[in-house]
This record gives sequence, C-alpha cells and structure tokens, in this order.
Amino acid sequence: MLFLAVFCGFLAEYQLEHIIENQREKKYIGSFIEDLKSDTAFITLYIKSKVEKRKDHDSLIWYLNSPDPNRYGQRIYFYARQLTRTFNFFPADGTIKQLKNSGGLRLIKNQQASDSIMAYDQAIERILLTQTRQENEISEIRPMMGRLMDANILETMVDSDVIRPPSGNPALRKVSKEFVLDFIYAIHQLKGSDALNATRLQRLKDRATGIIFFLKQEYHLK
Repeated sequence: MLFLAVFCGFLAEYQLEHIIENQREKKYIGSFIEDLKSDTAFITLYIKSKVEKRKDHDSLIWYLNSPDPNRYGQRIYFYARQLTRTFNFFPADGTIKQLKNSGGLRLIKNQQASDSIMAYDQAIERILLTQTRQENEISEIRPMMGRLMDANILETMVDSDVIRPPSGNPALRKVSKEFVLDFIYAIHQLKGSDALNATRLQRLKDRATGIIFFLKQEYHLK
C-alpha cells in the first residue's frame, strides 16, 4: 500500500509538471507570435521607406551626372545630406533570446515549431549582417560628403532630427568628374545594400506570416 501511495504521488507530480510545462510552452509560443506580428508591421514600414529612399538616391545620381552639378546645388545638398540617415530593422527578439538563454527551447516539444523558431532566428542574423555591411559603407561615404559639400551650409539644414533644403542654390566644394563618379559609386553601393535588405526582409515577413498561421493551428490559438 505504501508503495502504491508513493507511486501514485509520483504520477500526480509528474502529471502536474507535464501540465505546467505545456502551459509554459504555449505561453512561449503566444509570446513568439506577438514578436512575429511586431516584426511584420515594422518590415512593412521599412520596405515602404526604402522605396522612397531609392527614389531619392536615383534623383541624387541624376543631379550629379548633369553637365553642371552646381546648377542643382540645393537639391544635391538636400539629398546627399540624407545619405547617412538610415532606418534599420530591429527585430522583436525578446522571446527567442529568452528561449535560447534560459534553455526554454527544450519546452517546445513540437519539432516543427522548434525548427521554425531557429530558422527564423538565423534569417534575422543574415539581415543584421547586411545592415552591418551597410553601416560600413555609410562610414566610408561620410568623408566624401565633407569634400562634396560646405559644412557651414550643412549646419543650416539640420533642425533637431529634420533635414531641410538649404536656402538659395549653394555651390558644391568639389565637382571634378573623377570625384563625382566615385561619389556616385558610393551611392550605388548603398542602393545595392538597401535592395538586398529589402528583399531579405520581404522574405522574412512572408516566413513570419507562415509561421504565425502554422503555430496558431498547431497550438489552437486565436
């Protein structure tokens, strides 16, 4: 009888632990879904901003390629000053970090769910790597901007976090053909990084949307 009582107690404790772990697993999944929703909303805004940014880059290249860039000094100052203003993707990765750092991944019993979480995390890492490369490109273009434009004019254009066109049509500091071509190449590199990141983020958004649907089905979540 004593053995039976101990055994029943063990079964009850095991069952309780199993229920608690299932609840924690479902809680983690629900939290991860909310992170995915935040990411998809952010990505939508990001891609929209990059479309506008690409138009600005194209306009700047057109003005720089003109026979007399100084004719478009105001426009060049305005668009070129914004080259270093970036809009980076910051993932809502709180749940993934918690799962990885606390050993919570062991609670995700559904192997397909666990695999989808880790695959999503790896996709984010690739995007962050592209952003790091773009930050390096921006660091390289900053001194070129200083050679292209008068810093005193730039000082008049920044109002808090807003960049405004300069008054009049200020002259550029350096408009030699070789320098202008180097500057256009730097813009080309930024455009390439933007395009690559936008493509990867669209794929990430599609992946997130699919994961949300799958997890809601698997865990019977609304």
